[in-house]
Amino acid sequence: MGRLRVFFSRLGWAGRLFLLLAVFWLPVRLLAPGSALRLLLETALILSGLTAGVIWSHGAIRKAIWRLRNRLVVAYLFIAVVPLALVLALTAIGSYILTGQMALLLLRTELEHLSEALLDPAVGLAATPPQRLEERLRWLAPYFRQRYPGLQLLVRHNRVYRDPESAALDLPPNPAPTATGLLSYNGRHHLWAHAAQQGVQVDLVAPVTARLLESVASGIGEITLADLLPSHIGSAPARIRAGSLPPPRHRLDLEVRWFTLVPVAGQETPATLSIATRPSAVLGVLFGGKMDFMQGFWGLLLVSLAILFLVFVLVALVIGISMTRTITQAVHGLYEGTRRVMEGDFTHRIEVRGSDQLAELGSSFNRMTENLERLLRVEKEKERLQSEIEIAREVQNQLYPKQVPVLRRLELMATCNPARMVSGDYYDYLSLDGSKVALAIGDVAGKGISAALLMATVQASLRTQVKSCLDTSASGHADGSPSTARLVTLLNQQLYAFTAPEKFATFCFAVYDDDTGVLTYTNAGHPPPVLVRGNRIQRLDTNGMVVGAFPFATYGESRLLLEDGDLLVWFTDGITEAENEYGEMFGEERLCELLLKHAWRDPQEIMETVLEAVIQWTAQPDAMDDMTLLVARRVQPVEGETRR
Repeated sequence: MGRLRVFFSRLGWAGRLFLLLAVFWLPVRLLAPGSALRLLLETALILSGLTAGVIWSHGAIRKAIWRLRNRLVVAYLFIAVVPLALVLALTAIGSYILTGQMALLLLRTELEHLSEALLDPAVGLAATPPQRLEERLRWLAPYFRQRYPGLQLLVRHNRVYRDPESAALDLPPNPAPTATGLLSYNGRHHLWAHAAQQGVQVDLVAPVTARLLESVASGIGEITLADLLPSHIGSAPARIRAGSLPPPRHRLDLEVRWFTLVPVAGQETPATLSIATRPSAVLGVLFGGKMDFMQGFWGLLLVSLAILFLVFVLVALVIGISMTRTITQAVHGLYEGTRRVMEGDFTHRIEVRGSDQLAELGSSFNRMTENLERLLRVEKEKERLQSEIEIAREVQNQLYPKQVPVLRRLELMATCNPARMVSGDYYDYLSLDGSKVALAIGDVAGKGISAALLMATVQASLRTQVKSCLDTSASGHADGSPSTARLVTLLNQQLYAFTAPEKFATFCFAVYDDDTGVLTYTNAGHPPPVLVRGNRIQRLDTNGMVVGAFPFATYGESRLLLEDGDLLVWFTDGITEAENEYGEMFGEERLCELLLKHAWRDPQEIMETVLEAVIQWTAQPDAMDDMTLLVARRVQPVEGETRR
């Protein structure tokens, strides 16, 4: 059943219709052979069969020329073989027509000469004086009768003269003063000449016999002269045949049959003059039998040219097949190569031969597969690195603080917008003993993985140093808070000792006491934080150079008393150094104006406003550098409420 379904699916709709009609036609043919239903079914069967044949032929042709080699062969047939065949066919047809026309031209020319040979004596007799006419007819009639057997003469003047006396000529009425041609009467064809002069009318009529036709062009072939229609009702058309078809001189000396129509005086329908001849016979008559077409010089030359032409055709065929194989091999190699590439095998290389465009195409394909193989390796490596970066991003997200310390009089918020999947910026806040909190922000030199690793090192070192300072009272102030200068100095020495020389970071570390409002900080080369107090802007101090660059660097310490309503903003250079399309930076002044304008807002809204302004300034969806903000606001306490 599966094979039957496949068979019927391949038949197509036309084939299935043909089989269905055949199933209905067989019983109708047996039970009702003469019915109209059988005729209708047979007509439909023939039409459906032709349609199915056309569809199957089209499919078979498409399948046959699917291969490039077969398609090129078909193209060569249409480009070279078909035009050559048409030229040869045209030459053969032209030679056939020319041979027949030349043979008939010879026949008609000779017949016209015979008719004109009768016209001259007729004109002479018409010009003879009447008293000498009978005498001249007596001695001229036997002479013309020897040349034209069965010749009949009719002279009309004062009286009618016939020779022989029994001649009863059926002449056309009102002929021209001089007229020649064929005349048909009594079921036979005759040569006729008519002349009229000074009241004397002379008609000479000679029957056209086989001997006469054969003498016209001896050896040219079989000649037939016949009427199209009989001259009288009930009689057969006049017909005469002479000569025979000459034997062929060679294989190309084929039989040629041609005909022409010749007018016949005295009747409306013309006669047919046909000939069966051969090219050698026509040429023999034209050249007087003195040239043998195939055995002479011209025949040898023609045979030599034909052999040379055949050699050229064979050489061209060999060259064409060789070039075709070159093209098809190259295309087949490309086809196999593309299939291997589609299967994922980028190591496959096709064989390159020669130095033509096809060879260059093969070389280009090999270079393409090499590039694809290399790009595939790069893509796999990129995917691996992307996966590792994704893991690093998740790890880095775990390093950022998850919860904001709970303070009564300080609102605190921070955010980091990385330029890449991982960031080199760092922010942190740590709850200390009592109501104190440590705040930190940093910017590692560089971007990407290396900056993120150094950022993780900074965080680990900071938290270690903070814990160490808390455990050792000598490392802090009298109130128990850690010394920011001491902590930054230790961080600098540790980073210098355990990182590469070119690795460094800007860093700002501060300790805030929520009870007193005092902020103690050390700024190590970081952009100075901005303090917004009322309608004034104040920049905090810078207490030393970047960390991790020099082991001997020393750092100072500053103190700031925060008042109610003060807004303190830490930021990285990704905010202020963002450039627009003209290379102009966003700048600290523009940032200060923006903070002064929106200082009354919530810290979260302030961060969103600043980031949105920077993105609009750059007019780019992706940031060129990491952007980090840390916003703190000193507020009045609210009874019964704890701020975050």
